[in-house]
Amino acid sequence: MTDASATAARRPGEQTLTALGLGAPALDPADASSHAFPGGGRWRTEIPSCEGPEALAVVLDEAARLDVPIHRISQGSGVWMLTDAEITEMAGASAAHGIELCLFTGPRGTWDTGGSVRSDSRGAGLRARGHDAVAGCVEDAVRATELGVRCLLVADEGVLWTLHRARTTGLIPADTTLKVSALIGPVNPASYAVFERLGADSVNVPSDLTLDHLTEIRRVSGAPMDMYIEAPDDLGGYVRMYEVAELIRRGAPLYLKFGLSKAPGIYPYGHHLRELTLATARERVRRGRLALDLLARHGAAGDMAPLGSRLPGPLHRFPTDA
Repeated sequence: MTDASATAARRPGEQTLTALGLGAPALDPADASSHAFPGGGRWRTEIPSCEGPEALAVVLDEAARLDVPIHRISQGSGVWMLTDAEITEMAGASAAHGIELCLFTGPRGTWDTGGSVRSDSRGAGLRARGHDAVAGCVEDAVRATELGVRCLLVADEGVLWTLHRARTTGLIPADTTLKVSALIGPVNPASYAVFERLGADSVNVPSDLTLDHLTEIRRVSGAPMDMYIEAPDDLGGYVRMYEVAELIRRGAPLYLKFGLSKAPGIYPYGHHLRELTLATARERVRRGRLALDLLARHGAAGDMAPLGSRLPGPLHRFPTDA
């Protein structure tokens, strides 16, 4: 289905520019995504970089104060950086608010001993180096799901495929969702479709993809897409607030991720970064409020997926017995 309200949404400055003879061409209905989340809705929200129970509490308090709806909260340091008690507390608090909690799995190349990732080429990036790194990611996945977590963030295609096979065989819960990290996000429709078939339930694309790139992807895949509306500096620092309505029109079903530019990195998190982490957690929620206000002003705030919804709907997969 093509969403009529998204197609008809007002673009920034439209009336004034039209009055000055500077109006933009009409939007092409063929550019609009034909996909939506199951149960209705074309967009969900995500607050990233929520690194522990204290940061989660700040996010929940600020979201209530600013009336920011949240579908998913994600963490970037990794399952291994949290105690069992911390994971249990975060899972319980998220569930109580109807929010999906997503934790990052295991070892990654940027923190490993391999030298290529520190070369100019960046080598294999975040991918899991060797059998033991894959095993560490699987260990994190099993531990997290046993403690109530139902969404796992991955940064390696082999780990993604392994965890997808694990859930199809019952080694981890079948309703576990797998989210692809922005740090390995696909940049073309062919690779996006491969991630879907490897088991991805949502795919974080780099924030520098053009609107046409999103349309190209949506012509081959309906798998939910994640995108930083404001990206951290290590992902480019892009700020795409004024494009939110068009990003939804082109990219739905889309998770709007509210990151921060001009903020120091906090991974892997520890208490030495406490004040920074809590302050940036609070500001990410405020950025969400700003984006939602823009959507409302542009007449495009409708079609949010129901709060509490988390599953991706039917997706295409490679056979797991191949």
